[in-house]
Amino acid sequence: MARQFDPVQLGSIELFCKAAELGSFTGAAEMLGVTPASVSRSISRLEARLGVRLFTRTTRSVRLTSDGLLYHAECQQALEQIAEAERAITGQQRQPKGVVRVSVGTLYGHHRVVPLLPGFMAAYPEVEVELNVSNRNVDFVEDGYDLAIRLGEPRDSGLVARKLEEPTVGVFGSPDYLARRGTPQTLEGLATHDLIQFVLPSTGRPMPWLLRNEAGEDIDFTFKSRQRVHEDVLAAVGWAVAGGGLFQIYHFVAEPAVRAGQLVEVMPQAGGRSRPFHVLYPQNRHLSARVRAFVDYLAGAVGGLASHPGDGPRSHPPL
Repeated sequence: MARQFDPVQLGSIELFCKAAELGSFTGAAEMLGVTPASVSRSISRLEARLGVRLFTRTTRSVRLTSDGLLYHAECQQALEQIAEAERAITGQQRQPKGVVRVSVGTLYGHHRVVPLLPGFMAAYPEVEVELNVSNRNVDFVEDGYDLAIRLGEPRDSGLVARKLEEPTVGVFGSPDYLARRGTPQTLEGLATHDLIQFVLPSTGRPMPWLLRNEAGEDIDFTFKSRQRVHEDVLAAVGWAVAGGGLFQIYHFVAEPAVRAGQLVEVMPQAGGRSRPFHVLYPQNRHLSARVRAFVDYLAGAVGGLASHPGDGPRSHPPL
């Protein structure tokens, strides 16, 4: 049988969250206008109800246990949803406000998200953005992010995925490299060149190149190379610009280097395939107004960045 929710528990949860935020029962009591003893009793009742210790207590401070950290993340989310509902009902949520925590990979972060942030911040002056740029996978509960932006098709059924775009890729090399080694014209010729591999952080395996053969059929081109890059794909782009070999990358990433004469696309007839980017969030999480505003702004702005003929505006389903 499901455990019944005691309305009094909501007040205990608020006391618990404030004590966790301040690291002090006394501080929480002063902030909320109650006695330290009442805070201690409320949290003890929560611990008894849950059957776990939420805090490690010393004479000077209190600190969340691992169970406490998990419970705090969920309680904060629940309290925030209640506050959002109240603002929506009372008409106070006309202007989104609060913090949006976003995780994004290095390539998409630097080339897509970061350039769009000034426009978003200007449009929503009461929203704060915390951006984590790295290529590690995110656990939404443990790490406390609202959103993640990731490459490829999501495999986690517990996440909602909204496609931002599906940009095309091509193979590029520097003019100096091509002058020394020649320009490949076929897949067989491509295999004789110095090819720079990117090793996917999620699998530890080299990412295959997405190409088309002479018959126009899609193929995943795999190869062995003594030139491998881990973690940051932008380092592989820099390696190609420096004349180290050929590398497959998105057209929108290569475009500035192409305009500057630092990179040249080779075998464009074999290119044009694409890999999608998605914004992800847990399916059981209600999107706050500020998070929804960020997702909608990003999707609309990315759709307008037609930096390559194969990379134009796209329609997106509603959240």
